[in-house]
Formats: sequence, structure tokens, C-alpha cells
Amino acid sequence: MNEGTRKTVWLVWGGLLLLVTLLTVGLLLQIRSRANARAALPVLGQVADFTLTNQDGRVVSLADLRGHVWVADIIFTRCTGPCLKMTRQMKELEKALTAGSDAKLVTLTTDPDYDTPPILKTYSERFSADGNRWTFLTGTKPEIRKLGIDSLKLTAIEKKPEEREESNDLFIHSTIFVLVDRKAQWRGTFETTGEGIDPKQVQAKILESVSQLEREK
Repeated sequence: MNEGTRKTVWLVWGGLLLLVTLLTVGLLLQIRSRANARAALPVLGQVADFTLTNQDGRVVSLADLRGHVWVADIIFTRCTGPCLKMTRQMKELEKALTAGSDAKLVTLTTDPDYDTPPILKTYSERFSADGNRWTFLTGTKPEIRKLGIDSLKLTAIEKKPEEREESNDLFIHSTIFVLVDRKAQWRGTFETTGEGIDPKQVQAKILESVSQLEREK
């Protein structure tokens, strides 16, 4: 191999090495960028203190949840619409949370006149809810409104009698799960029902977000 040929070979190999290096650096930067984007869950609001009662008749306030990541929804036990589906999805989320996670689940009722602690207790037992992780809350309408609507931006509108399609068609309410961090900051919402929504994909996104928030300092 003469000198000119050797120089040409070295130039070709050098160019290929430079190209591989640039592609590797670009890939690493892209991976890092995606990781940072996943970690950057926005702060959407602050949850105000509240005083409600759980399925065991115990008073629960924000202090009981502070220091935990938690996922919340709003339903009512007489619901014949999406509530059962939402509660089943929350149950699947409960089962999917790892033993090392201290995340909590919170289900708020829109119907406190009927959904007393004993009613919520029966409902929770229907789904074999772990009372150490999953809390069902009732209380006065102003306190429910304070947490559900004012802080978590959920919707709960009581239907007028003439608007009801049947006797238990009582409320129009949100079908989302709301994510709250250890500092009681609202960090995300996840739609649980509707056309084209895959519950498994929703669950995966929630679990990933819970894990991210539990890693935050």
C-alpha cells in the first residue's frame, strides 16, 4: 500500500469515527433531554388544608397526606355511570404500586348526604381496598367543594330532578385522576374514560409520574 492510499484509508476511517462519535453524543443528549422532560412535571396549583372524614369515621386533613404522593378522584357510590369503572381503575393502580412506594389513593364523594362513612366502608370493602393506602372521604359540602373543586379542579354538578335519566343519575362529575406531590402541590391530571383511552396506558403514565415525584427531593 503506497503512501497516498494509506492517507486515504486513514481519512476514511477518521471520518467514520468522527461520524460515530457525533451520532453517539447526539443520542446521549437526546436521551438526557427526554429524561429531563419526564422529570419536569409542572406545578399546577397548591392544595389547601381541609377537614373530612374517611370510611372508618376518622377525621382526615391535609396533614395526613403531606409527605406522600397521592392520586385522587371523585365519584359517588350510587353512580350507575363511570364511577364503577373509575374505582376499578383505581383498584388496578393500587395493585400496581410497588411495596416500596408510600403513595396514597384518595376517593372523594360528590354525594355526602348519602355517602356516610359506613356506606363508604361497605363500598371500599366491595373493592378490597387497602385502608392503609386508599382513603374514601366524605364530609360537609363546603369542605368537599374546597378540596375537590377549589384545590383539585374537579367538577361535580348536581343534576336537577327533571334532567335525571333515572333515580340514581344524580351528578355530572369529572372522570380524571389528579396527581399531588409530597408538598401538596397539584402536578398532573389523567383522563380515565372516553373513546380511544387505553386504561393500561393511563395506568403506566400515572405510575411513571408517581415514581418521578417520589424521587423528587
